[in-house]
Amino acid sequence: MRLRRGEGLNLVPFIDIVLVLLAIILSVSTFIAQGQIPVEIPKASASQTPRNEKKMSLIIDRQNRLFVDGKEMDLKSLNQIIDQVSPQTLIELRSDKESKFESFIQVLNILKEHQHENFAISTQKD
Repeated sequence: MRLRRGEGLNLVPFIDIVLVLLAIILSVSTFIAQGQIPVEIPKASASQTPRNEKKMSLIIDRQNRLFVDGKEMDLKSLNQIIDQVSPQTLIELRSDKESKFESFIQVLNILKEHQHENFAISTQKD
């Protein structure tokens, strides 16, 4: 079968589909990027990056809300979670520099009650 002169493949529907897929990908990627908890951690000249090992992320944001591995919770729930966590698990503590010091101390107190001493306090390098 031969195409007559002037007849060709109509690429317009293909281009429409590609543009719709591109729009979907771009909109989904912005939702993924906004899923992070904004925390501005304090600066320290002796800052280190924790070793790569099994770890749990514990974040206190600017409004003193507590997040464990990205999920918001209260101190009572944190107490139950720390009770179930292995003492070998590294807990990475990130507290916004605008948060109350009291919130940070409450978290440290829960760790101390459960004799969980394997934690790292995250700071930014000066």
